[in-house]
Amino acid sequence: MNRTPLFPAAAGVRPEASPGTGIRPAHRSGTVPVPVPVPAAVRFRAACPDCRGRFELAAAALRLAIGATRRTTFYTFTCPECGASVRKPAGERIIELLTGGGVRTLRLHTAL
Repeated sequence: MNRTPLFPAAAGVRPEASPGTGIRPAHRSGTVPVPVPVPAAVRFRAACPDCRGRFELAAAALRLAIGATRRTTFYTFTCPECGASVRKPAGERIIELLTGGGVRTLRLHTAL
């Protein structure tokens, strides 16, 4: 039976890159993932279906809800021009952009 560890770093061996590749092993300071900082200036373009206003919103002005279906996955915001509460569907690309931009996310759970 082959007893070679599948994960050399777990066995105390630091992985090394091939010479001349320019790739160095990552420094391991612990096992806790490091969060990627999101710039405070991230802005999202949006439009209001009621007043037809177009504007930019900060991540803090948006909320993303991820449900089990397309119907229950959406983002919301309040129109800064008319004050209407706006709810729009969120597909995969919108989810990726909003979460990457620091928008607070709520995961909706279904009852079992």
